[in-house]
Amino acid sequence: MGGHGGLLDRAGEARAPDRALAALRSLKERLPDAEILTCGDPMGEAEAREAGFEPAIVYEPGEETTAADTHEAVAAFLARGVDLVLFVGGDGTATDVAEAVNEEGHETPILGVPAGVKVYSSVFGVTPGDAGRIAAAFDATESREVSDIDEDAYRNGEVRTTLRAVVNVPVAEELQSSKQLGGGSIEGLANGFAAEIDPEITYIFAPGSTVGAIEEALGFEGTPLGVDVWRDVSESDADSETDRGVNCPGRGELLVRDGSESEILAALGENNAIVVSPIGGQGFLFGRGNQQISPDVIRRSEIEIVASRSKLDEIGVLRVDTGDSDLDEELRGWVRVRVGRVEHRMLQIV
Repeated sequence: MGGHGGLLDRAGEARAPDRALAALRSLKERLPDAEILTCGDPMGEAEAREAGFEPAIVYEPGEETTAADTHEAVAAFLARGVDLVLFVGGDGTATDVAEAVNEEGHETPILGVPAGVKVYSSVFGVTPGDAGRIAAAFDATESREVSDIDEDAYRNGEVRTTLRAVVNVPVAEELQSSKQLGGGSIEGLANGFAAEIDPEITYIFAPGSTVGAIEEALGFEGTPLGVDVWRDVSESDADSETDRGVNCPGRGELLVRDGSESEILAALGENNAIVVSPIGGQGFLFGRGNQQISPDVIRRSEIEIVASRSKLDEIGVLRVDTGDSDLDEELRGWVRVRVGRVEHRMLQIV
């Protein structure tokens, strides 16, 4: 990020201060001489100083901040020619920031540090650290959507989004996908996943038709209602799509078919990944129909979640019931779900 950036921290979000600090520390590590413009507390000053910056204060809010403070702060940033408006919060704050930028007629990019309950827009870094990295290094922008949801419907487990604005956002892989982005299919999802298979990882495939489509793309027949363990055995020096892509049926080794917990544990390697799709209508990832994937298996593995867009629209949130309350708590939070060949969506495990 050349020049200077504006930081807006809406204190209405309980997690905002910690997340702002994490993003700013990530920025400071990569761009220690960045010039930071911010607002007086509680909208960013304390976090900027704690991260090691000496910020310029361009707006002083009252003790209780509102959307009006956001608009005034963004106008102050834009008047001073910032290169990026970095804000902390959820979709509500993103909407306020985007509206303020558009009202001023600017094309200045914005970037969100995720801290809200609702984070469906595609203007957020996946994590606070990602937001700091993007702010430090971006060199191009693209148009992305700001969405917000019907809060009453959300409380009843239904997700309805409305497009609020289109804004410029830094181009980066670490940005979350928008819920409103179109495209994606089970076939595309399966082929995309298969093309990215890592030969260093042992894969545990949970039950379900979506996961079964991935197994088919990899060239083997799994068990529809059981758990399979598979490992790629491609040549280590394979470097073409034909060698590593979806056109290589049978290239792997099915270690366990319809395995028990003990059989799965015995087949695990040094690096493992569970490929799982939530149950339709319920949203459970673990604890419903796949008890073979025990807490011991989960703790030794990364988790790759796959699902169709329509299923995610139906369930709204993800759930876990592993039988281990500590593990359930560790798993809760926002996660990436593959919904297409390259597309992902953020969804919350509650």
